[in-house]
Amino acid sequence: MPEPRNSGVPFDDRENAVNTMNRPAVQGSMASAPPQSIRVSNKWTAHALTFLMVFGLGLIVMEADNDAGAVSTYVQAGAQYGKHLLWLLLLLLPICYFIQEMVVRLGIASGQGHAAMIYRRFGKWWGRFSIADLLLLNFLTLVTEFAAIALVLGKLGIDPRVGVPTAAVLLTTLVLTGSYRRWERIVVFLCLLDLAWFAIAFRVHPGSHELLRYTIVPALPTNGLTAGWLFLVTAIVGTTIAPWQLFFQQSCVADKRLRFSDLRWARLDTLVGAVFTILVAGCMMLAGDAAFQRHWEFTEPAQMAVQLGGVFGPFLKNAILLMMVNAAALGTTTISLSSAWAYGEVRGWPHSLQKPVSEAPGFYTVYALCVMAAAGLVLIPGAPLQLIILSVQVLAGLMLPSAIIFLQLLLNDKEVLGEGFANKRWNNAVNWTIVILLFILSLLLAVQVAAPRLFPSS
Repeated sequence: MPEPRNSGVPFDDRENAVNTMNRPAVQGSMASAPPQSIRVSNKWTAHALTFLMVFGLGLIVMEADNDAGAVSTYVQAGAQYGKHLLWLLLLLLPICYFIQEMVVRLGIASGQGHAAMIYRRFGKWWGRFSIADLLLLNFLTLVTEFAAIALVLGKLGIDPRVGVPTAAVLLTTLVLTGSYRRWERIVVFLCLLDLAWFAIAFRVHPGSHELLRYTIVPALPTNGLTAGWLFLVTAIVGTTIAPWQLFFQQSCVADKRLRFSDLRWARLDTLVGAVFTILVAGCMMLAGDAAFQRHWEFTEPAQMAVQLGGVFGPFLKNAILLMMVNAAALGTTTISLSSAWAYGEVRGWPHSLQKPVSEAPGFYTVYALCVMAAAGLVLIPGAPLQLIILSVQVLAGLMLPSAIIFLQLLLNDKEVLGEGFANKRWNNAVNWTIVILLFILSLLLAVQVAAPRLFPSS
């Protein structure tokens, strides 16, 4: 496999730019225009315009992680355990932000994608290991996106054999425009559609006292620590902080050509995205809690939407089903792009949404193949779709520690980031705490699989 190359400023030049804190502007589309070029008399107006130019990436990378698998996982958590796991979302909020903030710093400092950085700094073996992990997990996650689409279409009376291939074609067409800016605007619009989850949560009338209590105070379910609870907690962690996000956001930063002066606005964008994502996830859990309160047996979220529609009216049913499709669309385009960017980086291919298909055929081909293959796999008759969806989220949680370790090592490489952008001591303390907690969770899950009688089954 050839050594990765970047279509922008050479790697060594970027190191010099970091050390001098004076990275040159890159000419390109509106996305790459340096915010310093905005000249307005009011500094607050200038700040607002600069933020709007940077805004989008942080929201996308966070909210796209509320994909179809996340909807299934959060709704199932609410349907099986009510509000008892809301505290976990609050705990995951700062973790989400800290991890992705590091990715932003690394992307701005290096101007390269995450896969290319691992490949160059740790060698071919580790580079191939990381890219193989990413491509496998991403493909399985894509299968969950189309599995959710198939479940929803069945409830809407649309034949999945027609609807799933149609969705695959539309999602492939979305990226074939040769414009990062156009793609970003469309996907930001899809992210904002998730505001409908707040209306859904309000409609099911969650009790404000219980809502506050279970959000702030950690609580185990009434039947204690069970194998099912542990499995679901791992799935929540895996779907809230997914390995593909690291690769996607860093490649996006490079493609958008953010500069050092953009860092504070990129951090704010990421924080807004993290808060919005966790709030939406909480609303999904509250939708599931409506089924929990009625003691319904949970099978999958589309069926639950039909049941809730019988109580709260057709709006709720249709809103949940359409939000599942929206979540799948968000997940499919971002996850496929993370695979295409990463593979293009390590192959040395042109890999940018700024380029037309004729200039980056390999990049767009990988994207299209990922989408089409996942869609085709879902159409296999009798596939256990909900089990596939939840199992992939668990797999993501198990694979996350290794991805964070790579990130941690790169963020302490002062040759790449310089003193000003490398991790501080508190960054490292937070990161290693996250890694240790994830390893403990992974170990508990492994023990549960190896010795299933250790934990009660229900």
